Amino acid sequence: MLKVSAAEFQRNIGRYQDLALTQPIAVTRNGRERTVMISTEEYNRLKRRDREVLSLDDFTDEDIAAIAAAEPSPESELFNHELDD
Repeated sequence: MLKVSAAEFQRNIGRYQDLALTQPIAVTRNGRERTVMISTEEYNRLKRRDREVLSLDDFTDEDIAAIAAAEPSPESELFNHELDD
């Protein structure tokens, strides 16, 4: 990731906007990263990956029953060792 100072970024904003189409640009202030400029394509890709958090109130009784009745697949036994102390 390319890092530039806020002053440099302000002087050449058009250049960094063009570069942000292909790579993230970290803008620093006093040597510390403060913001990152990315393309709208990358931003939208990241937004699509957002996850929605639900509470139990968001589920119907049928949903909760289906979750309670769910059984793990046989392949999941390969991970049982991770539960051992």
